Amino acid sequence: MTKESGTTATSAPDQPVEPEAPVTAAPPLVPAPGALVLALLALGWLAAMLWSAKAEISSSGITSMAITSAAYALPGVISASLVCGAAVSLVLGNLMTRLGIWRSTPRFLVSLVAGLATGFLSALVVTLSYGEGSAIMVLAGTTAAAATVGGIAGGLRNTLVVAAVVAAGLAVFAVGFALSYFQDPVLNLYGSGDTQASQLTAFRWFSRTSSLASGLAAGLLAFGYLRVAGRRAVERATDTVPSLRWPAYLIAGAGPGLLLLAAEVLTRTAGAEVLRLAGALSEADRAAQSLLGGSRINHALLVLFLGSLTAIIAFGRTLRPAEESTGTPPGPRDADRDGSEGADPADGIDDAAKDPTDKAAEPTDEPTATTDEATAPGDDRTGDDHQPADRPEPVGKAGR
Repeated sequence: MTKESGTTATSAPDQPVEPEAPVTAAPPLVPAPGALVLALLALGWLAAMLWSAKAEISSSGITSMAITSAAYALPGVISASLVCGAAVSLVLGNLMTRLGIWRSTPRFLVSLVAGLATGFLSALVVTLSYGEGSAIMVLAGTTAAAATVGGIAGGLRNTLVVAAVVAAGLAVFAVGFALSYFQDPVLNLYGSGDTQASQLTAFRWFSRTSSLASGLAAGLLAFGYLRVAGRRAVERATDTVPSLRWPAYLIAGAGPGLLLLAAEVLTRTAGAEVLRLAGALSEADRAAQSLLGGSRINHALLVLFLGSLTAIIAFGRTLRPAEESTGTPPGPRDADRDGSEGADPADGIDDAAKDPTDKAAEPTDEPTATTDEATAPGDDRTGDDHQPADRPEPVGKAGR
């Protein structure tokens, strides 16, 4: 009997620990709000980039100029395909989450199919509308590959971070489009003149301005999406406030820069034939391609670091000390505010706590004196040496 009770006593504390493991290991998936709007914006931006590239290639006429135009349009089309594939995959991932499909394998397959479908449609548009040629075929294949990679990236489990990266990437595109629209006034502001040196200096400052504005926009929009839309999504799903840590804001702010770096890698690998054909035309074209490639890498790195830094700083501004978050200020601060600085903590203690015998004796003297007066009306004593009320007093008075 003793051994059996001992075994049950030792095995009982181990049982309640097991249900807590799944709660921390696999948090529930949350659909990202506004994914359909982001997908429509990404599709619109990809269509605009494809139309712009078609206009440049078609207007060139000559084969050599068409190759150069295709090389110039290749990085923009690839980056737009990456963001569009991720946005379409995000919409399908939200649909699977609402349907209750949580397993990683079917979600990965759906993301892959979404990326392939987006890339196939983009490549079909390029092939049918851009014309024929090796450069056009390379452009179509690279666009399809970029959309497929974006679709796979859009199927990650943390849908809120993916949606924040897509939103921040669209903000980077919008800032770049706005600055390119006002490119001539900005270049004139930086001192662009007739000489090649002044034009090169103005172009460098224009690139730095574009990177600075794009990084700030990426970090602020990523932070705003995770702060507002993330909280709303988790409250609707689990009735709790989201507990996104600083790595989520860091990745979301750096996401557009990572997308630009991935686009540059695809441009130099899958689209290397187009760049080679464009650089083989002349020495000036080769130098221009090298200058543009270095500028794109610097732009991507600046957007990456500045976007992540902006998102982290914005997240740090929202943090509060532990005392303010709990709502219970410490005790010594209240004492200082009341003006009792430097006072002894024992001064504020009641006299009853310092000398409990005095307070205990006071309430017993008066009732005992009244008891003696009620029992012995003719007694002249003051009540200091009276008998307790519980004892019989005829013994003392019989002696007198």
